[in-house]
Amino acid sequence: MKEIELKLQGKIKRLTNQTFKFDKRVGEGWFSAVYFLKTREIVKGFCPENIVTMQFFQRNHAVLCGTDEVIALVKTFANNPEGLEIHSLQDGDKISPFETVLTIAGPYEDFGYLEGIIDGILSRRTSVATNVYNVVKAAGDKPVIFMGDRDDHFTQQAGDGYAAHIGGSTAQATHAMNEWWGKEGMGTMPHALIQLFNGDVVEAAKAYYKKYPEDDLIVLIDYNNDCINDALRLAREFGDNLKGVRVDTSRTMIDHYFIQNTHVLGTFDPRGANPELIFALREALDSEGYNHVKIVVSGGFNEERIKEFEERKVPADIYGIGGSLLKINIGFTGDNVLLNGEPQAKAGRRFRPNPRLEKVD
Repeated sequence: MKEIELKLQGKIKRLTNQTFKFDKRVGEGWFSAVYFLKTREIVKGFCPENIVTMQFFQRNHAVLCGTDEVIALVKTFANNPEGLEIHSLQDGDKISPFETVLTIAGPYEDFGYLEGIIDGILSRRTSVATNVYNVVKAAGDKPVIFMGDRDDHFTQQAGDGYAAHIGGSTAQATHAMNEWWGKEGMGTMPHALIQLFNGDVVEAAKAYYKKYPEDDLIVLIDYNNDCINDALRLAREFGDNLKGVRVDTSRTMIDHYFIQNTHVLGTFDPRGANPELIFALREALDSEGYNHVKIVVSGGFNEERIKEFEERKVPADIYGIGGSLLKINIGFTGDNVLLNGEPQAKAGRRFRPNPRLEKVD
């Protein structure tokens, strides 16, 4: 956790307009709620050049993400962006409920129509960053791999991967997820590779190792729903060259180990990559001297499930997590709170100065 804390507390160089591939239709109002567009036209005709201060907040303890993207968006699509005054926290800052994270001051007609888009960016990025931070915290010093490529539309991968990076994930599944921060995706083999070798996990691993000998060999072992026997077959074949095995057993399946050892059943849920299966797998590998082989677990993991594993000291070495990290559970709100420097806001809202905000050039 120390590295993550330093990253969250330290100042990170902001991403720039060159990072993001914005749809040019943003500037045409295509993605803005129609009432914002109508308001812009009314303001132009009846009360132009009034300076409003818009501030953004949310209601949770969270890890902020999306500020660089928002700033780039405003500088790209606002009218006269050089005339706006922007103050912002940074991606990776820890934030509190109702804390102001961003303010924009300038003529409403120049930027007001972007309000909903800004809320959406901050909500999604901060939700992902916070979800990842929470699972990384639960996992302690163990690596967490972000595997969210199949759980959402592919166009979200770059932003989600960056948010996961801000939250502290160790690695990402695709190259796109690493695009904004200059790394590459990582991964070994899917179940499809094993299928193409007629379910023979050893032969699939041989082909993989021959093609990618520089990779750490980490092999899926749940294809045949016989994790322990397949793990031992692999370890006996590859010895020290086998770096890890991954258990991705479906939550609807019971591994053959429990069918062969029915005496252990009756006190726990034997489905999926459960703690008892991982304990048994570790014991089997260690008993034949394969202590070096790491165990990766995936398939339906979330913060609570990782906490359970860690509290029980389950010998999982790496967690692979996907869909649970993409839940959008943090919503941002933008409010106009000052008009020409004087308080003017809807009931229940007020200007909340935040000394942590930095002026953005």
